[in-house]
Amino acid sequence: MNSTPLLILGSNSPRRKEILKEAGYHFSTMTLDIDENYPDSLPKKSIAQFLSEVKNKAYRQSLVDEVLITADTTVIVNDQSLEKARNSKEAVAMLEKLSDSFHEVVTGYCISNGQKTRSNFVKTTVHFKKLSRREIDHYIEVYQPFDKAGAYGIQEWIGMIGISKIEGSYFNVVGLPIFEISEDLKKFGIDPYRSIKRKKSS
Repeated sequence: MNSTPLLILGSNSPRRKEILKEAGYHFSTMTLDIDENYPDSLPKKSIAQFLSEVKNKAYRQSLVDEVLITADTTVIVNDQSLEKARNSKEAVAMLEKLSDSFHEVVTGYCISNGQKTRSNFVKTTVHFKKLSRREIDHYIEVYQPFDKAGAYGIQEWIGMIGISKIEGSYFNVVGLPIFEISEDLKKFGIDPYRSIKRKKSS
């Protein structure tokens, strides 16, 4: 009988874990401290895919034939890549840049099993209304968005009251383009249907 390969998510992001879980996948997680530097000459839209491949290579060293997913998300506005804010001052500056404008969220992902590797990136355009300083301060104080690229989470309060439109995948902005990943996982012999436990009819 064929067995489904073990799926590993190389990430400690609660959002990525939740998306993969809600999509019906059974998986384990691994976390490593990865050097996330990248060449200055790298195009901004290529950063996320580059870093997802760097992470995959690092995690792959301790695995055999398990299927590994790694990902990275960047926020790009006016050809500037916004990293994670280190403090409230940086978070305010980032949200002020995103206010009354649009930006691109790019998530790169890399899937490997020791024999083959598949990497890709997905782009979504996000439009913000003009945010008041009171709204920005409230969001930062209550939600502490210091673990998120661009200092915001679309699934949080700021997304509900501040985002007027998105063009592309919502889940990509959350941190994992699950449609594209699920299509690629099939090529590695993994699909969520094998993980779903069907209820017995009474």
